[in-house]
Amino acid sequence: MLETILVILLVVIPAIVLHEFAHGWAADRLGDPTARLMGRLTLNPVKHIDPVGTILVPGLLYLAFFFGISKSLFVFGWAKPVPVNFSRLRNPKRDIIWVGLAGPLMNIVLAFAFAQIAALGHFSALGEKMLVWSVILNVGLAVFNMLPVPPLDGSRVVTGLIPASWEKGYLALEPFGFILVIILLNTGMLDSLDPLIYGVASLMGLK
Repeated sequence: MLETILVILLVVIPAIVLHEFAHGWAADRLGDPTARLMGRLTLNPVKHIDPVGTILVPGLLYLAFFFGISKSLFVFGWAKPVPVNFSRLRNPKRDIIWVGLAGPLMNIVLAFAFAQIAALGHFSALGEKMLVWSVILNVGLAVFNMLPVPPLDGSRVVTGLIPASWEKGYLALEPFGFILVIILLNTGMLDSLDPLIYGVASLMGLK
């Protein structure tokens, strides 16, 4: 249980909070100050934590792996979404792509940094485990969020690339996105992301 708490406090929360911060920062730089004006452009985790998505879901997924219920290291979660008014972006069609990419890119940067630290060695068993989880979780969050399922970040990229006439129909799927993710999780289909996640982590130097 202590290990689970440490994973949530030291790995999950920073990864998810920085992911959301990156979205708000990118939007602010591209013309939409909504997150900043609402006090959400901050690294204060209290402003971003969702009790279910940031703590309960990742904790249960980690425990499932820890106790052998699940064979996959794949853990995901979410925070309170940073508010973005895409219509206020200087070039909405183009900039929605960059806002969408900002969160996953932040996770990739974090994963790479933790992989380089882990490569230095000389850590305790628990310290090494935390670093490995930091790499895997951040890569996993990046890969998961790039799925083209509204409202995941990948859907923002798709929205910026498809013809404007298709946008309304595509974004109409957003209310059902979470249900689709739950179905993918319960059917084990998200486990198919494991080779990609481990492959990216390996390229970063994680052994």
